[in-house]
Amino acid sequence: MSNTMRRIGYAWMGVVLLTACGGGRLLKNEQTRERVATHLAERAAWLPELPADLDARERDGMEFLYAYMPVGDAADYAPELYLSNVRASLRAADEMPWGGTVPDELFLHYVLPVRINNENLDTSRSVFYEELKDRVRGLTMEEAILEVNHWCHEKVIYTPSDGRTMSPSAAVRNAQGRCGEESTFTVAALRAVGIPARQVYTPRWAHTDDNHAWVEAWADGKWYYFGACEPEPVLDMGWFDGPSKRGMLMHTKVFGEYVGDEEVIGRTPLYTEINVTHNYAPVAQATVLVRDTAGAAVPGARVDFGIYNYAEFYPAVRKAADAEGRTFMTAGLGDMLVWATDGDRFGYGKLSFGKQDTLTITLNHRGGIGEAYAVAFDIVPPAEGRTENRVTPEQRAANDVRLAREDSIRNAYIAGWMSKRDVFALAGRIGADTTRVWEAIATSRGNWAEVAQFLTDAAAAGELDVAFELLDVVSTKDLRDTPAAVLTDHLNGAASYKDRPYFKEYILNPRVGTELLVPYRAAMAGEPAEIEAIVARAKGIELVDSLNPARIPISALGVQRLGRGDRAARDRFFIALARSKGIPARYEPITGRLQYYDLGATCGTEAWRNVDFDGELAAASAASAVPRGRLAVDYTPSKHNDDPKYYSHFTVGKLRNGRYETIELSDPDADMGAAGSLAAIFARPVELEEGDYRLVSGTRMADGTVLSEVRYFPIRAGELTTIDMTMREDDNSVQVIGTMNPESKFVPQGATEPVSILSTTGRGYFVLALLEAKKEPTNHALRDVAALKAELEEWGRGLVFLFPTDDQLAAFDASEFGDLPGTIVYGVDRGGEVSEMLARSLELTNRNDLPIFVVADTFGRVVFFSQGYRIGLGEQMMKVVRAL
Repeated sequence: MSNTMRRIGYAWMGVVLLTACGGGRLLKNEQTRERVATHLAERAAWLPELPADLDARERDGMEFLYAYMPVGDAADYAPELYLSNVRASLRAADEMPWGGTVPDELFLHYVLPVRINNENLDTSRSVFYEELKDRVRGLTMEEAILEVNHWCHEKVIYTPSDGRTMSPSAAVRNAQGRCGEESTFTVAALRAVGIPARQVYTPRWAHTDDNHAWVEAWADGKWYYFGACEPEPVLDMGWFDGPSKRGMLMHTKVFGEYVGDEEVIGRTPLYTEINVTHNYAPVAQATVLVRDTAGAAVPGARVDFGIYNYAEFYPAVRKAADAEGRTFMTAGLGDMLVWATDGDRFGYGKLSFGKQDTLTITLNHRGGIGEAYAVAFDIVPPAEGRTENRVTPEQRAANDVRLAREDSIRNAYIAGWMSKRDVFALAGRIGADTTRVWEAIATSRGNWAEVAQFLTDAAAAGELDVAFELLDVVSTKDLRDTPAAVLTDHLNGAASYKDRPYFKEYILNPRVGTELLVPYRAAMAGEPAEIEAIVARAKGIELVDSLNPARIPISALGVQRLGRGDRAARDRFFIALARSKGIPARYEPITGRLQYYDLGATCGTEAWRNVDFDGELAAASAASAVPRGRLAVDYTPSKHNDDPKYYSHFTVGKLRNGRYETIELSDPDADMGAAGSLAAIFARPVELEEGDYRLVSGTRMADGTVLSEVRYFPIRAGELTTIDMTMREDDNSVQVIGTMNPESKFVPQGATEPVSILSTTGRGYFVLALLEAKKEPTNHALRDVAALKAELEEWGRGLVFLFPTDDQLAAFDASEFGDLPGTIVYGVDRGGEVSEMLARSLELTNRNDLPIFVVADTFGRVVFFSQGYRIGLGEQMMKVVRAL
């Protein structure tokens, strides 16, 4: 037995004996104690040593976290971080009035865990507790949940960003976050005061592109939902009420081996994934049978339940068939594309939940197809459900006052960031261009002091030009949560290689995937510098994919420290090590292959080399050695779509191990505005590796239905493959769907007297919108409208955008959305005349579910209607407008 094994193994054996003694422990359930002890024994070789001087409850808490943490959390974070959070959780349980009412299992799974999803971890819980404890003391649990969410709104508001999830403290420091960051932050805040909380996530909507995350919190025996950092006057209410009723899947991941009342979607050694869709929408269960061509069951077949979103069938859930080739799924009452494979053969079929109890899939396809063929699917999302307004006008008004006060608190904090005058003074001191310094500082938001320090240090070292290149190449989010010391490590470690090829993109750039940036360059000083040795070093990393089933990114430093990681972490370690030694390395943009640049290649030859760790020995070969063909796409512009966009209207996927995986395609010339369009991507044939591919295209109708076509085709080495692409359409898509009264009146901005909609828009068709300032659904809609500025102005018809109150209109800042059409008339629906008219005419169950968009004509005939959250609303509305 190694010293490490002996040190940790004895501690784990003591767990069972000590916790069996009973009182004053967290692990009170015997089965829980046994499971924790088993996991700890299995992990003894790589888990860190527990801190000294732990009391019994602290030890239980640390051991529970150690038993189920992913391998990267042991590699990237110190034990002291976990101990800080354990002690904060125990303090909340002791001091909060509801501490003794939270069941043990809920505390273990929904209060104690530091990790919520895939966020960067921190010790914010203690800080949050100090700020919140007096605000919630004396409140009921329900009242405390509402109060915590108001506090969260003081700190953070919604802003879209990339897929990396900042830590809760970074979100607070920057005063903003996307929905995944808002919900992670809010769950952390609730857990900080001892309230069980979990992040609920719809991986993809069915009726519109995009996804969303929100929060559920437990109070007195019941789970309640709400929008993170979006306080409503009551619980079980949020702007997503309507969209969630159309959801196909809503789920949450629970830390550890959780046993509850919810349906389990999947279990891993580290977390339990549960299905909570039934809390929001009507659901039905369906069985999938997987059979071979002889009709026999296929045990262990992998089954994907795909939701159409972003022009691909996203595998929202992946299951394995049982010994009888059977699995099941509970989902909303809409359509999914179900895909099954044994790793070689595959089959697929559309499953309509609520209409089909059973779907049989035959594995009658495999790679090596001959000629191209296409299959059409009409994918229908769940129908719109009824939403209720459970808030009185008085409650709404009082809540609006609170929100405005919280906005002012947050804005006062933001006003304390570095001013433009101070930025210009900094630029003068370091001898830098004022515009570049201002752009960097302004983008960095709450991290401005770190970026200012980094630029100051870089100027002192005479490397200001390289410093700006580094700030250019990292992501916007990196500027907002990366310490100066980390940036300086990468500057110092890379600057001497600035004359090498691909310096900025693939040497200087510290980012590989969505991992947290860490100072790995100096730590790599003792690592090998020759590429052959670097490949061998990475090859030697022990692969432990099963210890990271959620694929939480592990840093290169974590892999170096632990000598373990999943495949993605091993690859990132290789890239980081190569770049640290001045060797360009990357994932090839289209294929995703791991590559390095051969600095010694003969002039004129292919210098990028593929790296394959999966063979008997790590091997490198010229990228050109992989057989390739070319793909061209023929497309006849339709009346509704003259140039389809990647991830909006079409995607291309490659067959790997029985599944098609979407590949990244972009405009090779990268002209702003053209990137991602069919015309730009296929301006000339695209080179692809030999293999089997499919092109998915889809037209989303106003009701959310998608008219999809899936075209399968081969790419053969040295050959040009030309396929036809079709954007399916419905010639009967424009229909009168209701009526309204265009004589209804509103008060235009700057006016005192009301005027009618018709007198404002004139004869013909017009767009009417009811909006809610500073709310995520309205913000999404206005960004869509801004993207269509030119077309809407050319259309030339009236656009009337109304807010419910004068205060709402005053809070609206059009500059936040780019360049909105100049044909918009803004106003106030004072007294709710327009809102009441629409609710009555269109039979709306909740007129407060905003935004509402209507396209109608002089006679009040409505041809388009949208309510609530809908990504791509502008384009769907324009399809109707173009067809008028």
